[in-house]
Amino acid sequence: MSELICTPYAVGHGSEGVCFGLQMGPHRILLDCGLADIAPLTSADAPPADFVFCSHAHTDHARGLLALHQAFPSLPIYSSQATAELLPLNWPQADVPSFCAGLPWRVPIALTQGLTVELWPAGHLPGAACLLLAYVTPARTYRVFYTGDCFLSASRLAEGLPLEALRGLSPDVLIVEGTYGTLRQLHRRQQENQLAERLRQMIDREPTRRIVFPAPIIGLGQELLLLLRSHHHFTGYPLNVWVDPIIGLGCDAYGDLLESLPRNVQNFAQHQSLFWDERVFPHVKRLLPQPAIAAAPAVFIVHPATPPAQYCSADSGEWTVFIPELSDLTLWQSQLDHRPPQYNWLDALKNSTHSGTVQLETYPLSSHCDGLSTAQFIHNLRPQHVLFMHGAPDRLADLANLEELQARYQIRLPLPGQAIEIMLESQFWQPAPPPETLYEGEVSVDQEAITLALPLEVTQDPRWHQFADTGVVEVRWQGDKLVMRGLSQAEMLTAPPKQRQACAYCRYQKQQRCRNADSPLFGRQVPPSGYCSKFEPQAADEA
Repeated sequence: MSELICTPYAVGHGSEGVCFGLQMGPHRILLDCGLADIAPLTSADAPPADFVFCSHAHTDHARGLLALHQAFPSLPIYSSQATAELLPLNWPQADVPSFCAGLPWRVPIALTQGLTVELWPAGHLPGAACLLLAYVTPARTYRVFYTGDCFLSASRLAEGLPLEALRGLSPDVLIVEGTYGTLRQLHRRQQENQLAERLRQMIDREPTRRIVFPAPIIGLGQELLLLLRSHHHFTGYPLNVWVDPIIGLGCDAYGDLLESLPRNVQNFAQHQSLFWDERVFPHVKRLLPQPAIAAAPAVFIVHPATPPAQYCSADSGEWTVFIPELSDLTLWQSQLDHRPPQYNWLDALKNSTHSGTVQLETYPLSSHCDGLSTAQFIHNLRPQHVLFMHGAPDRLADLANLEELQARYQIRLPLPGQAIEIMLESQFWQPAPPPETLYEGEVSVDQEAITLALPLEVTQDPRWHQFADTGVVEVRWQGDKLVMRGLSQAEMLTAPPKQRQACAYCRYQKQQRCRNADSPLFGRQVPPSGYCSKFEPQAADEA
């Protein structure tokens, strides 16, 4: 029998949450409890585990913990200290006892004889933790690394996961999220700048337009609020930001956790209130029923369980709702038990407005690793087995099928209720990652062209022949980097470059944004290589 057995109760497909049972020798550990119904954990009279760990305080990882504690009061539940203080916000209408013990960062803690746990910051949310469980036997040490939700980049209120500290950890098993699958995302700061620019342009064009951001109690709402307070587009700008009192609970909780927030945020809070301010613009106020919005530009950060009629029925302005690309309003609404599941907040908002219409827009604001970051994280840890969770099944399948992962690791896609017995090799061989070779070239500019000279050593790499297949390259900006790729014969023969069906050659692409109202990309910044079904080639004079 294997010393490691993983039993998924929920793997984060859609709104089902995340909950993993882990057997390490004689020890039973429960990793997160995002179940809406904990019946699978209470089918026996005995507790389902010896220890429970909560990675962070988001609903889909924590909503079953209070019921689990009530069913088994003596079952120890652990998290980081910040997460232990944020957890009660998942039940804002209940008198929640202190049932979760906070653990320090980066210190191995002995849970029982032969079993230790060590926590590292995971990014994503203040207090979010990834953890290493180690089970020591006379024959060997078994190690399992669990990420919960993680993010390598820093956000406004959380530092990124410290990848350097985890490099070469080589756990036997890595349980890692794959929210974005293989998708690539812009850097978080670029996403923030684009969102701030869109808002500023919209407000400048229509000062009486009301902008609404639905958000959960903790996480997104506080990130948006600090973005509006600190971004240069809105510093001193006459804007009123109304914050739902439910989300205000999260803001107040963050204020009590200053030592867990990034250093620059702590410095910011030394000179002014972290969130609330009615002295300098933008003004940030708690949303009251029927607020006096006046004619000034207004942004609302609201919980989707709050009836919109409380704040929009007395205003005659036009309303726009910004919804993040990865969102689940139903999951957020489940944080408040008084709202029936069939309640449709968007329809209620539309019906409460003066015009009876609402403009809907989406925006990216990453707080999870994208495909490239996930692969980078795995390559740095170098585990033997990788279990993907937390994401749409098709996206997780895309990750699992990556050749660079298949060639090095044992990949699994857990399904709820199906136990996985993990067999370990005494010596697990992995091919070494290819070395990264840097080449130094020279750029010369004359009146007719730019010339790039590279050393001949570049041609010794087998990838050179594919790159130089036709001798024609495509060059584009990616952030502050200039990216170059070779065009294949198939691309050259399909159509001349100016007729290729890509955003760079579409008549509706203006200043790197789509201006076609019929396109799903309308109003968004598009990459030159992007494409949609509404493509129309540029006219000769435009080209």
